[in-house]
Amino acid sequence: MSWGEPSAESPPVCPRHPDVVSYVRCQRCGRPVCPACQRPAPVGIQCVDCVAESARRTRTATTVAGARLSDGRPVLTQVLIGLSVVAYAAQMLVPGFTNQFIFAPSIGWIEPWRFLTTTFLHGGIMHLAFNMYALYLVGPTLERVMGRWRFLSLYLLAAFGGSVAVLLFSSPAGPMWNVGTVGASGAVFGLFAALGLTLRRIRQNHTQIAVLIAINFALGFVIANVSWQAHLGGLLVGAALAAAYLFGPRGRSRPTVALAITVGMGLLLVAAAALRYAGI
Repeated sequence: MSWGEPSAESPPVCPRHPDVVSYVRCQRCGRPVCPACQRPAPVGIQCVDCVAESARRTRTATTVAGARLSDGRPVLTQVLIGLSVVAYAAQMLVPGFTNQFIFAPSIGWIEPWRFLTTTFLHGGIMHLAFNMYALYLVGPTLERVMGRWRFLSLYLLAAFGGSVAVLLFSSPAGPMWNVGTVGASGAVFGLFAALGLTLRRIRQNHTQIAVLIAINFALGFVIANVSWQAHLGGLLVGAALAAAYLFGPRGRSRPTVALAITVGMGLLLVAAAALRYAGI
């Protein structure tokens, strides 16, 4: 009886760990895969390289604004509401708090942070309640559609745009130059504009939100102590950013383009304010 010659073939080893012998092979590429590199697959085992390659080729589900789909809590909406409520409590309890953070054209150049801090102040409990209720209704939807960084950028830049509009429509010789404005209305109008464009983007009826914007904007001309200028500024900035986010180019460059437009809007508003003060 002849037993033949011993086999000279080397045992299979893991490509990532050549010192580990493995008789288990990847179901996708067929290479040996050691226990440290094994990943469960729908059928059998795959190596980490094949799993990574599959993840790169798989498209991530996104919203119409390019944000990743998420069913998480609207954290930013809750934080913005919370900050406004806390700020209002400070207005009621801390002497001089409002005067430290309110915006007026006459002081914006000296203390520019007031362009934004005034957004979290309010002129009364009903003023606060109306704006926060609007944010509560609109914010969660837009936070999911836009994604958190786009949503926060839109909110803050719309608020900033509202203050810039107050500045642009005021004259140093006029009575409004030294009058302070408070409230999140500019930011809320920006969200209204974004919601209207979102409904248009997904081909839903946006007539109701358009009517709501028109009615609330008109109220600024018939109700005393309402800044239609801030409403207009927030509306225009919110609409411009939302249009860029919703109708911008698709593909891998989309986040970069959205970020560039966001930064550009911020710089544009700063330039508008600086030029207005320089022309005094």
